Amino acid sequence: MSVANVGKRPSEKAGAIPVAVLGATGAVGQRFIQLLEAHPWFRVGAVAASERSAGKPYTQACGWKLATPIPEAVEDLVVRPLDPSKLGRDDIRLAFSALPADIARGVEPDFVRAGFVVSSNASAFRFEPDVPIILPDVNPGHLSLLETQRRTRSWPGALITNPNCTTSGIALTLKPLQEEFGLRRVVVSTMQAISGAGYPGIPSLDILGNVVPWIPSEEEKIEKEPTLLLGTIKDGQQTPAAYTIAAHANRVPVLDGHTICMSIGFERDNVSPEDVFEALESFRGPGVIAGLPSAPRPPIRVLSEPDRPQPRLDCDSQAGMQISVGRIRTCPILDVRLVSVVHNTVRGAAGGSILNAELLSHEGWLG
Repeated sequence: MSVANVGKRPSEKAGAIPVAVLGATGAVGQRFIQLLEAHPWFRVGAVAASERSAGKPYTQACGWKLATPIPEAVEDLVVRPLDPSKLGRDDIRLAFSALPADIARGVEPDFVRAGFVVSSNASAFRFEPDVPIILPDVNPGHLSLLETQRRTRSWPGALITNPNCTTSGIALTLKPLQEEFGLRRVVVSTMQAISGAGYPGIPSLDILGNVVPWIPSEEEKIEKEPTLLLGTIKDGQQTPAAYTIAAHANRVPVLDGHTICMSIGFERDNVSPEDVFEALESFRGPGVIAGLPSAPRPPIRVLSEPDRPQPRLDCDSQAGMQISVGRIRTCPILDVRLVSVVHNTVRGAAGGSILNAELLSHEGWLG
């Protein structure tokens, strides 16, 4: 592909890049709309959703659930069908997908075949060998899979995904530890917020005063996705990182913010909690993320208080894009244990997809 625009910023062009939001009326779709309101590179040019919503003004179709008002720029946008030919804007070539996985499986390829670049939050294509799962702070080089994708599928557009909301907090925590000490085994127990179940989510009588120790398909995602994110790409092929994750996923009565408890076994001997603290605190991620407007600086905030991080106090750090890590201490079974908190609908969902699109723009994939 042409890389003439590598390193250029959309602000250097005439206006921001118009984008579409697919699944714009749902919980994650609304978060996309909220985060894009003041974005310096992108502006919402079209919203699309199911036939039930299509044809209505966005303000009537969405049943807005966020604390901030609906952005004025999208209030009167007519919701379009999930059909690339019906967006009504020839200049839109980037689409954010907040679609459920079963719908995304059919819809996203239609948009890519029509020439759109799709930055997806859906899980439908995460495990396809030519679809990169991207955390720009962790594995921006995996964008090279898009060359394989275009070659094997003959797609004029492109499709990338961000990882599962919990995986975002896990992989970003593990990245500097892998670099410094190597990873052998990780045991993960999650306490996941109810917003991760979408809207209307879980009935109140099932979750209030309760913990539900099962989230469909969650443990499988947690055990596989971080090994892909921390793996390698060679000759267009993904090789997962050679460490093992065992996961326990629980839904808890917290609104936003997933809490992740990890015990970690390293390849290097005699890794101390102090070593881990220093590795996490000094991590800045690849240089390419420095110019991306949604990238947190630094990606990880390390806390020394004995009762932190907490979702209520920490998940909104740096507009929800920074993860918080604390309670770093010796593990009597593995080596070190710690706690991480990630904002599941921002860093783990819409914000992660927007950051991915910023990376795509920086690397020249948006033209």
